[in-house]
Amino acid sequence: MSDFRESRSGGVRPRARWRRAVATAAALTAVAGVTGWTSTQVIGPAASTNPNTQPVRQAQALGVPRTYQATIVRTAYGVPHVTAQNYTSLGYGFAYAFASDDICTMADAYVTVEGLRSRYFGPDATYDVVGSTVDNLDSDLYWQSVIDARTVERQLAVKTGPGAVLPQVRQLVAGYVAGYNRYLASVGGSAGVPDSACRGKPWVTPITLDDAYLRLYQLVDLMTAADPAAITGAQPPSTASAASPAAVLPTAAQIKSFTAAFGRADAAGSNAVAIGSAGTRNGGAGILLGNPHFPWDGPERFYQVQMTIPGVLNVEGATLFGVPLVLIGFNSSVAWSHTVTPSLPLTLYQLTLVPGRPTEYVYDGRPQAMARRTVTVTKRTPAGALARVSRTLWTTRWGPVVQEFGGLPLAWSGGTAFALGDPQAANTRFLNDAFATDRATSTADVLAGQSTYEGMPWVDTVAADSTGHALYSDVGDFPHVTDAEAAACDTPLGAATFARAGLPVLDGSRSACALGTDPDSAVPGIFGAAEEPSLTRADYVENSNDSFWLTNPSAPITGYPRILGNTDSDRGLRTRSALTMIAGRISGADGLGPAGFTLADMERLLFADIQYGASLVKSQLVPLCRALPGGLAPTSAGTTVAVADSCDVLASWNGREDPGSRGAVLFRAFWENALSLPEGPWATSFSAADPVNTPRGLNVADSGVTMAFGDALADLTAAHVPYDAPLGSVQYVVRNGRQIPLPGGPGDPDGEFNAIDQADPLHQPGQDPQIGSSYIQAVTWTPGNPCPVADTLLTYSESTNSTSPHSADQTELFSQRRMVPADFCAAKIAADAVSTTVIRGT
Repeated sequence: MSDFRESRSGGVRPRARWRRAVATAAALTAVAGVTGWTSTQVIGPAASTNPNTQPVRQAQALGVPRTYQATIVRTAYGVPHVTAQNYTSLGYGFAYAFASDDICTMADAYVTVEGLRSRYFGPDATYDVVGSTVDNLDSDLYWQSVIDARTVERQLAVKTGPGAVLPQVRQLVAGYVAGYNRYLASVGGSAGVPDSACRGKPWVTPITLDDAYLRLYQLVDLMTAADPAAITGAQPPSTASAASPAAVLPTAAQIKSFTAAFGRADAAGSNAVAIGSAGTRNGGAGILLGNPHFPWDGPERFYQVQMTIPGVLNVEGATLFGVPLVLIGFNSSVAWSHTVTPSLPLTLYQLTLVPGRPTEYVYDGRPQAMARRTVTVTKRTPAGALARVSRTLWTTRWGPVVQEFGGLPLAWSGGTAFALGDPQAANTRFLNDAFATDRATSTADVLAGQSTYEGMPWVDTVAADSTGHALYSDVGDFPHVTDAEAAACDTPLGAATFARAGLPVLDGSRSACALGTDPDSAVPGIFGAAEEPSLTRADYVENSNDSFWLTNPSAPITGYPRILGNTDSDRGLRTRSALTMIAGRISGADGLGPAGFTLADMERLLFADIQYGASLVKSQLVPLCRALPGGLAPTSAGTTVAVADSCDVLASWNGREDPGSRGAVLFRAFWENALSLPEGPWATSFSAADPVNTPRGLNVADSGVTMAFGDALADLTAAHVPYDAPLGSVQYVVRNGRQIPLPGGPGDPDGEFNAIDQADPLHQPGQDPQIGSSYIQAVTWTPGNPCPVADTLLTYSESTNSTSPHSADQTELFSQRRMVPADFCAAKIAADAVSTTVIRGT
């Protein structure tokens, strides 16, 4: 299965959404009395405004009103502030606003979770999920298997305990479905969608509650959803191969390659910093920086919104597409963000097969048959006809049989197969968890909610509150495999992967190797909250996708199982950069003013754009360059290249990745070559006694380092990029024909805190970042003021519709390193309102 870290059927189901019955467009009535820049409209009830009555029935069953009404106030940059009197109407208004900005991207995502991509887009086409490319047919087979198994229905049937979806959350989702459908009806269905990317497309249709919850399931189980072929491609060996009991296991080289890459922050990641009262100079309140690094394209984007029920809920921030809850945000007392955690949410089981019978495995000395399910989907042929495709998928008591994991091949042979143990496949608790955080009044509340629900699937949490507490928490949904359990149950393959990457491969032939449970576990098979790491501090906590260990180097966190993260090991350069900047600002040793953080200091930390690798080796690289014999640098191809004045360019470069910086492009080309050297580029190796400052220095005696510089010059020449080119000439995006240069650079392994990871900026400049800074928030409070002080920025802007005025406006701000003062309290929202829409429905 794809490593989700930062680096990097038979016919149509008879469902209402495919019947193409779209309600009559609602009347739009302008309200007189528009003043200033503010426009107001009321979208009143219309005939059949809800083409799908399922959410109405659920809302009525939950005892909420039979009608919907919400007010949507848009402020600068199109940010919607949605107010309603109950949760169903709040979800309704949120979805209406969201769909008006991003319906094409979201409709495409619903096609995915309905298992219909092959029908509409062809079986051989692909789509991207957090850096992974997924084949349509594999995707459809996987999602149809989820649907056939009634996975969502079984989750929603839970009525008690932490896994029972809260009534308020059910109401939000029911309202969301009605509001999404209402927007589609208001524009006259697919034919009237303003965005030409999906206007008139047959796959833009009303949705059902099942669709909404399937999307939520997709997000919580994103590691599996990013690589469905691991499951759909697992098939038993041929008769001849099955006759041999030999186990086909990964080679030593494959294990080494896997463990070298697995767990590195190379896909989706983030930074988050919380400063407590002891680290600030703003009256004792905490300060939070949230800087998630997520895709710039597709449904894993963030959407910025404020959601309010007066006197009940008031929260602002961002959510992933299709989620009617704020996932990263702030309220009047607390602010929080998440980063992708290295804690592993999955395990593997190695099965011992019954000789000659590859679909039976040994369990406590007895043969046990795998369960088989034939899944059928519809594909469109090259001639345009529809055809059925069926495949048999296999599962065990441990989970589905898989053919690979994170690039590690797991062959199904005559003697061995592998199954995926995935506790998250039944996790709806993350919805309750997010809802509890939205309503929290302190960091203690945040931790209490996480401890109750343990719903965080693949992220940890960093939070600050108005009374000056800073919290780190990696309390979530992680499989219960202690180090002792791993030692007792790991197979030889598991012993290797567990020690190096924290991935257990447990013996599937023994019931004793089932996942454990603690007295405080929210559900069986996961660690209890008391057995998972958290830390509350008065000075600071920080995470940049490394483990819990150095959340604050003054209080190292240790003593937790290896599966939850490693200790005493090399930290990423982003982590080290952050810890260095934070320590310097709290002490005042950075020379940037009086000791302690202000909100402005926090924003400067983000946009410092220091190439941390350069700060560690540039002082050795420049003399090395200038000392090259004859001014010629050797390359790995056995040639030489003239250095000319490239040494002077590096010497003059300020070590920052500003769009106008000359030298950043050259250093980055060198640094990525040097980091790929087998022994690395370092003069001083990592030391657990000095983990923030090691490794460091450039090993100038290594000929590979010199060739890395020669190769960089050769690479730039081949790409027709001058070595003194400003960064913005290759690192930019194109919006409406205009190049918008971007600050920042690759996060890990390069070491840029403000991460911007484009696929190949030298040879293919202008592509949207695969992963990068997305929704940014800096939040604090002032004594006696219930309105938080916050600046925000959605780097890729609010709308995916290229014709929207809000498709690039915040991207322009990002290019200029500017943020937007947040409107939170009612008076400020009213003063800054650009438009007001009242949306009603039944």
